[in-house]
Amino acid sequence: MSVNQVICTVDLVLLTLQAGELQVALLKRDREPFKDVPALPGGFIHADEDGDARFAALRVLREKTHIATPYLEQLATFSGPARDPRGWSVSIAYYALVSIDVIQQARQDQVQLIPVDKLMPLPFDHKSIVDTAVARLRSKSQYSSLPCYLAGESFTLPQLQRVYEALMGEALNKVSFRRKMNEMGMLEELDGQFGAAGAHRPAQLYRLKQEYKESLTLLERGL
Repeated sequence: MSVNQVICTVDLVLLTLQAGELQVALLKRDREPFKDVPALPGGFIHADEDGDARFAALRVLREKTHIATPYLEQLATFSGPARDPRGWSVSIAYYALVSIDVIQQARQDQVQLIPVDKLMPLPFDHKSIVDTAVARLRSKSQYSSLPCYLAGESFTLPQLQRVYEALMGEALNKVSFRRKMNEMGMLEELDGQFGAAGAHRPAQLYRLKQEYKESLTLLERGL
């Protein structure tokens, strides 16, 4: 590689929720630098194949994990001469949200899930990228439908509330939470389908409406 050539890549922070903990997906690198060290899924942008950076991110995620995420958002650009030992580099970072069952059905044998609050040092500046993604997610969870992408294809309102609480780090009032969900108008009932609700009667199952699966619903006021 020429000393004057800028390295241009995409990196993906794939986040999920398991056992009430926000976790990030890592893969062992298959080449130098940092061969066999866990890192974020990432790869070079293919100028002859990728229409834009988002296309490249979706391609890399699909190739590396076999996952097609329902939600992908550009996070930030990370750049400089010190972040990659191969030379001056630019990484366009994205973050994606999937429920745990999606990861378990994909390349579970190769994907390593680590709680974001217990993350070890990572190659390049991947720890900084993860921290930025987590901060973005937790901030947006206060006023948007973003946590729904971690709840699975269908869920009860108590299950969805626990997802919001896990991301926000605080308990939410049940009545207020239900009112906010109604305000957003993003959920639809699954007719005749119910989920377990502990010792109480079965709870109605919901899902995210199709028109909201690739865009966020925002609240005028936070939860």
